[in-house]
Order: sequence, then structure tokens, then C-alpha cells
Amino acid sequence: MLLARSAGANPVATVTGKRSSPDAAYFVGSGKADEIGHAVQDQKLEIVIFNHALSPAQQRNLEKRLNVRVLDRTSLILDIFAQRAQSHEGKLQVELAQLQHLATRLIRGWTHLERQKGGIGLRGPGETQLETDRRLIGERVKALRARLAKLRKQHETQRRARGRNNTFSVSLVGYTNAGKSTLFNAMTKAGVYVADQLFATLDTTSRRVYMGEEVGTVVVSDTVGFVRELPHQLVAAFRATLEETIHADLLLHVVDAASPVRMEQIEQVNLVLKEIGADHIPQILVWNKIDAAGLEPSVERDEYDKISRVFTSARTGQGLDLLRGAITEAARDAQDRAGAQEEYSAPDSISTFTHVGSH
Repeated sequence: MLLARSAGANPVATVTGKRSSPDAAYFVGSGKADEIGHAVQDQKLEIVIFNHALSPAQQRNLEKRLNVRVLDRTSLILDIFAQRAQSHEGKLQVELAQLQHLATRLIRGWTHLERQKGGIGLRGPGETQLETDRRLIGERVKALRARLAKLRKQHETQRRARGRNNTFSVSLVGYTNAGKSTLFNAMTKAGVYVADQLFATLDTTSRRVYMGEEVGTVVVSDTVGFVRELPHQLVAAFRATLEETIHADLLLHVVDAASPVRMEQIEQVNLVLKEIGADHIPQILVWNKIDAAGLEPSVERDEYDKISRVFTSARTGQGLDLLRGAITEAARDAQDRAGAQEEYSAPDSISTFTHVGSH
């Protein structure tokens, strides 16, 4: 429902059903397909959205049977991403994901042009429309991948420069609509677009934040929101956006404390983090929206006395000082570890030198 609204649709009717396995032709059974068809006719609906991934054949069969456009969950998420992408890189990534998705839907999609039998303007190489489209999509995908690889190299260079400066980097991650951008704005005064909708942020925005003399400046990055069953081509296409996450020193995992399904959302985010290779990075859970959940600002520590949870409200500012304190503590610990490693490796060279000198 929220996905459909985020895409700009106005959900009028909902049809639910249970099956032990999807129907090969329609995903739903033919009786359920008729029920959907009646709802379409009775309420003069223009589009039917399935909250599941449909195969190209299922989508086509449903469109023929229902006589309206049918979208699946993947197409819907892609559409939202296309509306939200702002940066050059974000737009390239969305286009790549859309083309990869479209390539699977081209099978017999052009039956009216399938056999080009010459005629004015149609004589020539004899390529069918389907083949032309496949070839053009293939070429475009190749070009997009090359451009994204170039952008990735630029990001890598910027990150290496940050690493050389020993700048502590923090990435905000979390389920979509958990309040990451509001929190990011509250922490950095960056003025990033904020809305109560899914995937309001698609582009990674980074800002430097001064945390006091003890640790100096840290880099804070806001990232795309995660969602249940994120289509695989999106995980792949948005990997570059999520690269900031992979290379962070600390993840602030923002949770909507007022959401009844917050534990499942935490699990989904951790699954995606694992998928992109970021599950080894230290993480602090930020229980946001405590004003809506009726909770007080506070900090929880684990058995090693490390901060594991911070309760805040980005909207009211409650607990933001506690969060800043938690980041400062994590940055200080990282500096101490780095210092200890340097000290640990230094005596080796001295002992080798004295050993050589004793001969």
C-alpha cells in the first residue's frame, strides 16, 4: 500500500489470497484472477499492482485477462527509484536497473512487428523489432556499466583521500522511511530532501561534522533506504550508492521505534548489509521517532560496555546529544585501536635492528 502511494498511485481496492505455490500462468489462481477482473470493471481501475515479483509470462497473461496494465513489486520499486533519483550517478543506476528488468520482459512483446516483410521503410537488414530492441538495450547497458565503473573509481579515489586523512566515516543505514534523512539533517544541517514516503533518498549525501577537539571532524553519509525483498538487480545496480556503507568505520542503523514491524525491518536491513559485504562493520542501533513511540532518550550498552543502542527523535532533537556522544566514543575507540596497532608493529623493527647490531 505504502509502496503504491509512494509511486503516486491511489490504491482503491485490495485483493488478498493464499496459495501453497504460485500459479504458472497467472501467479494467482484463475478464480482469484476473475475476482481481480471484477474489481477492475466495477471500480473502473486503470492499473493492477502485485506485491510480488511476476514472471514476464504471468504479467502478459494477466494484462490480457484483465485488460489493464499490470505491475509487479519490482517494476513498482523501479518506478519509485526513477522518480526519486537526483544525482547523475543515481539516474544512471536507475536506468541500468530498469533496462536489465525490461530485457527480461521483451520476449514476444513486439508480435505486431515480429515479421518485417519488407515494404517501404522496412526493407534492409531484416532484423526483427525484438532483435533490434535487444541489441539496443544490450549496447545501452554496456555503456551505462562503463560510466558507472568510472564513477566508482572516482569515489574510490575520494575515499582513499579520506582514509589518508584518517577521517572517521559514519553511514546511516536502515529500512526505508525510518527517518534517516531527518536524522542526517538534524546532525549536519544539510537540508537533504525529507518526506514521509518510501525511498525519499536515493543518492548518498556526505557531510563533514565537527565533533569537538577530542576526535575532530567525522564524515557522515546518508544512504538509500532498504526494503523487504529488494529486487536483485537493484541491489546490484545500487551497489555503488551503497559502497559508502561498505567502506564506513561505523554504521548507524536507524530504526523506526514506533513501527510494529521494527524487528523484521532490522532483520531485512542486516540481510542486505550481509549481501553487500558490510555486515562486519561496527553498528549502533538508533531507535528513532521515540516521540511517536512514547520512549525516553537514553543509551544502552552491551556486555563489553560498548554503546549498542541510542534512543532519539530526529524531529524533536531529543537524544541527539547522546548520539553525538556515541559517535565520539566510537571514533575515539577507533583512534585508540589504530594507535595500539602502530605501537604493536613498531617494536618489531627495533628488535630486528638491535638483533642485527649484536652480530
